[in-house]
Amino acid sequence: MDWLQREIEQLLLKLDWGPTAVEWGARIVWLVIIFVISILLAKIFRHFFIPLLQQLSRRTKMQWDDHLFKDEVMHKAARLIPPVVWYLLLPIALGSQPHLLDICLRITQIYLIVVSMMLINAVMDTLYNISIMNETLRTRPLKGVYQMVILISGCIGVILIISVLLGKNAATILAGLGASAAILMLIFKDSILGLVAGVQLSANDMLRPGDWITMDKYGADGYVTEVTLTTVKIQNFDKTITTIPPYALVSDSFQNWRSMFDCGGRRIKRSLLIDAHTVRFCTPEECLRYKEQHLISDEDGKEDRLVNLQVYRKYVMNYLKNSPYVHCDFLQMVRMLQPTAEGIPIEVYCFTKETNWVSYETHQGEIFDHLLAVLPEFGLRLFQRPSGLDLQDLRPGK
Repeated sequence: MDWLQREIEQLLLKLDWGPTAVEWGARIVWLVIIFVISILLAKIFRHFFIPLLQQLSRRTKMQWDDHLFKDEVMHKAARLIPPVVWYLLLPIALGSQPHLLDICLRITQIYLIVVSMMLINAVMDTLYNISIMNETLRTRPLKGVYQMVILISGCIGVILIISVLLGKNAATILAGLGASAAILMLIFKDSILGLVAGVQLSANDMLRPGDWITMDKYGADGYVTEVTLTTVKIQNFDKTITTIPPYALVSDSFQNWRSMFDCGGRRIKRSLLIDAHTVRFCTPEECLRYKEQHLISDEDGKEDRLVNLQVYRKYVMNYLKNSPYVHCDFLQMVRMLQPTAEGIPIEVYCFTKETNWVSYETHQGEIFDHLLAVLPEFGLRLFQRPSGLDLQDLRPGK
């Protein structure tokens, strides 16, 4: 390099430049050469090495390398080349000016730190996109983890920039920040709690994007659309958005309906309130008719005092077993609950084959439509509070 320095100085002397002008002219020429070299290396990396890496990645069966070597990431990686070249070659141009060299090197280091942070952000975004495409990782709340990595890298970058500006070791600055730990904990409280909660939610498989959850405390009833470091977004069925802090999902209780969809059955648990005045013993003619209609068996018909409500429960149980809408592998039950002032509750407990909300409501409605319509066949009726029309019928002269 010394010979090139002498050639530049002799060329400038031939132009009748003074000693001071020659010295600064040589430095400027060196700076231009360094700048051109850095730009050329970055261009070569962008136009030759990046297409080569992308072409090699397309030949592999794996998909993650296609995303990792895409233009958004590799172009940010190419930005690392100029500051590295400047940092290595600036001492040649400004070696005789230590103060100016120190300023330029610090600016170069800060630029290198900033570009590195941008590259880390791009890599984290790419990893998140890769995880979305993966069947196993797609349902994991990993966005909060990636955001925490970006936040940590940003904090480290800020500390490194401060250390470069102050000319002190980064470890010394970190030791000084130890005294401000309480303030930092207060500032980043939500982020820290969100990270811990995100790890717990992921490790215990409590929540996944796409789950239907219900949390009455926050008025949430819908599907999880996004799990970030500080918020969990839920799109309710009325198309509104509810945001919940992740740590609230760990500290408070919520209902997750995922297992219902996984098992393939959705529960029906609904009661019919039977008017107690209509419960009576069956007549022999009714028992004979029930036998002919196969509503009761021969063994049931031998009972001396068969109750119509008992026959109705057996009919409902048999109807559920033969219904195409009811899941036969799950529990089916028809039971009588504690009588109340509003009638005798007959609870129907079973599971439909459809977990889709619309189909579930349709099938549930058809089942209870039939159970309501068949009540008069057994001499039963539902309990119903008197309405204005009923009271009107009680007027004298009617």
